[in-house]
Amino acid sequence: MKIYGLKNCDTCRKALKERPDSVLVDIRADGMPEGLLEAALAQFGAKLVNTRSTTWRGLSEEERSGEPLELLRAHPALMKRPLIERDGEFFLGWDQNTKAALGAA
Repeated sequence: MKIYGLKNCDTCRKALKERPDSVLVDIRADGMPEGLLEAALAQFGAKLVNTRSTTWRGLSEEERSGEPLELLRAHPALMKRPLIERDGEFFLGWDQNTKAALGAA
């Protein structure tokens, strides 16, 4: 199982701590594998963009109106975290629903 997020993100660190069998992929340092961002965007749509982040608040209105895929490529920290990939299945966030779906609750 891979956890895509940021190494200094508290939520990503919580997920990694609860799932020590996982690997954290720092999207800022390592980037996203080809096609993964597109697949996640197809599943989660606009929910993949974290509009509550400081990165989002720092964007101009013109930048915010851009395509989500281009925004996420230009600003990896805009992605809601963590994005978890397990056997081709995607999960977004680290809430009770995600934990239950992964068997971590």
